[in-house]
Amino acid sequence: MTILDGKQTSADIKAEIAEAVTEIKNKGDKTPHLAAVLVGTDGASMTYVGAKVKACNLVGFESTLIELPEETTEEKVLQVIEDLNNNPEIDGFIVQLPLPKHIDEHKVLMAIDPDKDVDGFHPTNVGRMALELPTFLPATPYGIMELLERYEVETSGKNVVVIGRSHIVGRPMSILLSQKRAAGDATVTLTHSRTKNLKEITKEADIIVAALGIAEFLTGDMVKEGVTIIDVGITRVDDASKKSGFRLAGDVHFESVSKKAEFITPVPGGVGPMTIAMLLKNTLLACSRK
Repeated sequence: MTILDGKQTSADIKAEIAEAVTEIKNKGDKTPHLAAVLVGTDGASMTYVGAKVKACNLVGFESTLIELPEETTEEKVLQVIEDLNNNPEIDGFIVQLPLPKHIDEHKVLMAIDPDKDVDGFHPTNVGRMALELPTFLPATPYGIMELLERYEVETSGKNVVVIGRSHIVGRPMSILLSQKRAAGDATVTLTHSRTKNLKEITKEADIIVAALGIAEFLTGDMVKEGVTIIDVGITRVDDASKKSGFRLAGDVHFESVSKKAEFITPVPGGVGPMTIAMLLKNTLLACSRK
């Protein structure tokens, strides 16, 4: 069994980006600048945005964090987005999700300039991805593709099952893995909450991408020997033995599934660190386009 180490791979990618930024600065060109908009005080969002700012500093990017209170109006958020769209200093920016319930996420994502949409969520970029045109790939699927490629996991002609149909992970993964690319050319089945006989489907899979948000859903009896497992989920599970009172679990029951797997991502330290690394990579691309 080989662990697909997202922590180490993301560190390698950040080192490559830092080297590119040094070259940019030595030539006197503009330093890449990533901005993040955070509305409210959701704990997970604050941690994630903090990690993004730290990563920017590590690779030599400029970074801007715009923190808005929970009660901020939708109109005000849209105004902030318009200002970022029109600010030539900002190469790319993200609006941290989820947003407070009184703000329409769809309206907010649509307002972002596709050329600065380094999260890859705007319909223009999703469409370009589907058509295999140059674009910003969604950061988490992009990170997964990079892991598969760097660990030389064979995907061509393989039977891939994606569990979960979200626009952020599941659907993009099903598209990318089926395309003609380094970690592609797979035959992909997209499954979800209404899929019947899921266990029969997963037992035939050479590669499984679990992205449904249910802790330890995929168990050892649902997979075959030699499978490759990509675990996208991360859930807090009560655990009295831990000082914090909880532990982090993925969508995969690691103990039972890892016994059969040839490749597997851990939680934490697998897909999560890759997401931030690819966000930086998208920002570098946005800057270079100028």
